[in-house]
Amino acid sequence: MAEKPLPVRVLYCQICSMPAEYCEFSPDFEKCKPWLVENAPDVYPDITKEASERELEKAAEKLQSTNISGTSSGVGVVGSVDSAGGPSTPKPEEIKRLPGGKIKKKEKQEVVIEKIVRNKRKCVTVVKGLELFGIKLSDASKKLGKRFATGASVVKGPTEKEQIDVQGDISFDIVEFITDSWPGVPETAIFFIEDGRKVPAA
Repeated sequence: MAEKPLPVRVLYCQICSMPAEYCEFSPDFEKCKPWLVENAPDVYPDITKEASERELEKAAEKLQSTNISGTSSGVGVVGSVDSAGGPSTPKPEEIKRLPGGKIKKKEKQEVVIEKIVRNKRKCVTVVKGLELFGIKLSDASKKLGKRFATGASVVKGPTEKEQIDVQGDISFDIVEFITDSWPGVPETAIFFIEDGRKVPAA
């Protein structure tokens, strides 16, 4: 008499609800990866290897970012002094890593005003950088529209950063309006773009 076959135990993914070996065909495969590493490491050994490599990289980055130069014995690490000669003290909130390991420093706090002429007659004044001073752009565009009795809207610029487009040429009064409305923005931080060059407003 033939033996009765045992039922097959199937491990289902808790993220996409498919059997673990079919997760790669799921649209949520990236979300499934952490669950697969933890619960089914033998199904996708490549993912497990990637995850362990990533953890090693993170640990190495943490070790590099910790400042070892200030030890009690007075012995510093070679290369802990920057090019200017003083000890390097990187501020974690100002450093942002880009793809490829490049470091992006915090943006300079400045407001840039540019006048753009369209169709030889229509003019738009573009205001960039108010958000760097903690100003909500939607509120600022409403205030600008009300003050200059014109249309003002928040749009994405060519660099994918949000800016305020104000209809008409308001560059003659805008500096005074910005410094009066938002005292946190100094006049020295406001610049105009004239003939492709940045010119200070002050």
